[in-house]
Amino acid sequence: MITKLNLENILFLDIETVPETEHFSDLDETKQLLWEHKSQYQRKEDFTAEEFYDRAGIWAEFGKIICISVGYFNILNDKKTFRVTTFHGNEDIILKDFKNLLDTHFFRANHLLCAHNGKEFDFPYIARRMIIHGVELPDKLNLFGKKPWEVPHLDTLELWKFGDYKNYTSLKLLTNVLGVPSPKDDIDGSEVYRVYYEEKNIDRIINYCEKDTIAVAQILLRLRGEELLDEEDIIHK
Repeated sequence: MITKLNLENILFLDIETVPETEHFSDLDETKQLLWEHKSQYQRKEDFTAEEFYDRAGIWAEFGKIICISVGYFNILNDKKTFRVTTFHGNEDIILKDFKNLLDTHFFRANHLLCAHNGKEFDFPYIARRMIIHGVELPDKLNLFGKKPWEVPHLDTLELWKFGDYKNYTSLKLLTNVLGVPSPKDDIDGSEVYRVYYEEKNIDRIINYCEKDTIAVAQILLRLRGEELLDEEDIIHK
């Protein structure tokens, strides 16, 4: 039961990604052809491969991680605080720092990772980028040979489905219906490419990413029937 989980054993996270290069023309010829083939179904006849390239960040083979925000609960005398911080910079450093966090602080069998749509996006994306960069997978992302009930991942999208596998609920919609402060009050995912490459404003993206991480934690509290965090309960490191 979700109410029996120890909140202090859960690492909440969110990632932001962009295409690996700013422009389609920056890719070598082989990668351009591969992108054209990979994106053909999604863009159909509406866009050329070059016009569709600003969306390449959603594929780990054509994108890169620009930040990973993580958060965790501290509970003292029934008082909850939530600490959030962000890894950013060169992607290989982001991945190594994140792996080090998992290997040193979230490595026990009862430790869990939690994200919204994490099982479809965040967790496999991080794992794929680690393999591409030659970073050894931490145990929490190495799913080879694990049975479904052994996978240490929580997904608030999956929890909200209650077994309804045809339903998709965005983080923005779920926060709205559950009365959680919206993390989308500045930018949304479709704007990250522009803010990163054109504005070159990583701080704005970090702020957005941390708000998503906090929102995931708040959603889990609501699913457990618990009070939401107040702003003073959230500590940015």
